[in-house]
Amino acid sequence: MKPILECKGLSKKYNAAYYALANLNLSLEPGQIVGLLGPNGSGKTTLIKLINDLLIPTEGEVLVDGMRPGVETKKIVSYLPERTYLDPAMKIRDVISYFSDFYDDFSADKAGRMMQDLEINVNERMRALSKGTKEKVQLALVMSRDARLYILDEPIGGVDPAARDYILRTILTNYREDATILLSTHLITDIENILDRVLFLRQGQVVLNATVDEIRTDKGKSVDALFREVFRC
Repeated sequence: MKPILECKGLSKKYNAAYYALANLNLSLEPGQIVGLLGPNGSGKTTLIKLINDLLIPTEGEVLVDGMRPGVETKKIVSYLPERTYLDPAMKIRDVISYFSDFYDDFSADKAGRMMQDLEINVNERMRALSKGTKEKVQLALVMSRDARLYILDEPIGGVDPAARDYILRTILTNYREDATILLSTHLITDIENILDRVLFLRQGQVVLNATVDEIRTDKGKSVDALFREVFRC
């Protein structure tokens, strides 16, 4: 089976003294929910931006379904950035229409159902929404695409605990079985139960690539407990 994501000797240097990623090698198979975990400054955001063609590697390469990031990979990658990017003047219904026009794999019906489940009024303008509600809107839009690779950067970071369970269920029930989700978060305890595999990044390198079952069986620990041990949280 061809990997959905490969990194080969991937490095990103921002200045003469600092590598955000250093000779990173990684291969992810389709059909997994993968936690991308590490402390601030470990290289998570840099890796995400490289996958999404927002940065250019200094050395090595990143491949999405065998292709270098670009126009073709954007057709199969659905990306949720950490920060809000939608036009604050737009109404939610207009944002849904915009996504429908822009992405061939976007389902306006699915997006509308999610907004209804979240009790979000599609006639509201983005500027009128709270930070947490904006994040819910963005997640619903991202998960309404029939993508091959979903990249979610802190999808539950700004929402209240009561909404987290719904959001995690939304993630679980709205992607195809052969797709992969790469999920970056600091809230490990909240998302651990939905993960198949975890990647620990430290100083731009992968220090652990293991399934959740392997961690529980071999280490006798939860992912959160192992993370705290490795990074001394």
